[in-house]
Amino acid sequence: MPELPEVETVRRGLAPYLEGATIANVTLKRSDLRFPFPDRFARRLKGAAILRADRRAKYLLFHLSNNEVLIIHLGMSGRLRIERSKLTQSPGDFYDSTPASTKHDHVVIDLQAQGRLIYNDARRFGFMELIAANDIEKRFEDLGLEPLSAALNGKSLKKLFENKKVAIKLALLDQSLIAGIGNIYACEALFDAKVSPKKAAGKISLKESEWLSAAVKKVLKKAIKYGGSTLRDFHDADGKSGEFQNRFNVYDRKGQPCPQCKTPIERMTQGGRSTFYCPRCQR
Repeated sequence: MPELPEVETVRRGLAPYLEGATIANVTLKRSDLRFPFPDRFARRLKGAAILRADRRAKYLLFHLSNNEVLIIHLGMSGRLRIERSKLTQSPGDFYDSTPASTKHDHVVIDLQAQGRLIYNDARRFGFMELIAANDIEKRFEDLGLEPLSAALNGKSLKKLFENKKVAIKLALLDQSLIAGIGNIYACEALFDAKVSPKKAAGKISLKESEWLSAAVKKVLKKAIKYGGSTLRDFHDADGKSGEFQNRFNVYDRKGQPCPQCKTPIERMTQGGRSTFYCPRCQR
C-alpha cells in the first residue's frame, strides 16, 4: 500500500495542474471501487473549481469551490495521472516505462483547459468520498498526529506511548496514534534512531523519544525527496516510480550487512508484518 511519502509525492505532482482548475465533466466507468461512489458523485463534482490539493495521512484531499472536499485513497494499486494535449516537464527523475492498462481507468475527470485527471486501479482497493468541508475534522477524528507536523516531537511521542506494552514497531504503525507511517518507514526510522523494534513502546526514554521523532521526520522527508518507494504498484502522478527503495538501510535486506556495523540484518514477524533490523545497532 502506498505510504505517506508516496501519497505526498502524488499530491505534489498533481497540485500544479489541479489547483485552480475547474471540473468540466466526470465519467464513471463502473458503479464502485472498493466502496460505491457517493450519491450523485459526478453531478456534485461538475462545475466545481479545485482550490487546493492537501493530504491527511495516506489520503488525498481536494478542496472544492462548492464547499465540499473530494477524498481519494489509493488503496493497493490506485494511480492518478494527468493527460494533457501538450507535454510539459514532469516532476521527478525516475521513469517506469510500463504504462498502466487503460482497461483499469475507472474515473475520468475532464478539466477545463488543463486536460484530464484519470484514476486507474487494477485491484480496486482504493475509494473516493465527497464530504462537506466543515466535516473534515470529524471524518479524520480517529487518526493520530501527522508525523511531519510540529505536533510530533520527543515529548508528544513519549506521552503517546506512555504505559503501552505493545512493541514500539507496532505502536508506530497504529494510525490512531501517528497517522501515515507504514511498515517500510517504521523499520527505517527505528534503525535511524537506534531503537530496537522489540522494545515495549512504554519503556522508551525521553531521549529515545526525541531520537525517534526526529528519525521519523528525517526518513519520511528523505523518502519524499526521492519520490517514495516502488516495490510493486506505486507510481507518482506522472507515471514515474519512486527510488527510495535503493536507499533502504534495513528494510528487505535480511542477511545483508548493516550499513553501520556490518552485522547481518535480521528479519522477524510482528503483527503479521515483516520487521527488518540490526541486532547490534538497535538495542
